[in-house]
Amino acid sequence: MIIDKKTCCILCSEESSFFALYRNTEYYACKNCRAVFMAPAFHPSPRDERARYETHNNDINDPGYRQFVRPLVNLVTACHGPKRAGLDFGAGTGPVAATILGEKGYEIELYDPFFFNNRAVLDKKYDYIICSEVIEHFHQPAKEFGLMRSLLNPGGSLICMTWLYSDDINFLSWRYKDDETHVIFYHLESIRWIKESFRFSSVDINERIIHLKAGGA
Repeated sequence: MIIDKKTCCILCSEESSFFALYRNTEYYACKNCRAVFMAPAFHPSPRDERARYETHNNDINDPGYRQFVRPLVNLVTACHGPKRAGLDFGAGTGPVAATILGEKGYEIELYDPFFFNNRAVLDKKYDYIICSEVIEHFHQPAKEFGLMRSLLNPGGSLICMTWLYSDDINFLSWRYKDDETHVIFYHLESIRWIKESFRFSSVDINERIIHLKAGGA
């Protein structure tokens, strides 16, 4: 049942139209930033969200998982030295990228509203923030991107890992949307909107790695 044929985008707040119905869940597409998102009425509750995350097999010693986050780790080490301040935003049950960086001599703070809810780390500034398979879970993405941008030092990096949605993807058969905690899928235009709206100086996208850089260094 369609709740509303139009709604406001959860990223940019512009008008969005009904896009797809899958497993009785409604998705909308933004005409402005091109994001595709789950209608807020269908968002999982915090309790259900946490329960789903606890089923994730994020073993920090699993070779496949370590390889999966390797591009993110390699970008951090290419751009920032071990003495730079880092934050893993949305670290989850198994902060594999932060663990690998720690093995390389990096010191990185952990934050996750469910599993590392130490808000004191949000009172600091960082040279880089990593966000591995997290931004697609944001119920209020503009708020979260605004927060992360405010935590960056001049010249700092926000490095995100997610799969972008594009017009050639068949959404109904796209497996990435099947996780019920994935509530927003970013288009290339969405990333451009984030860059401009939150005053990042540049953005570089390499498959699933998005590198947004703060200016002023």
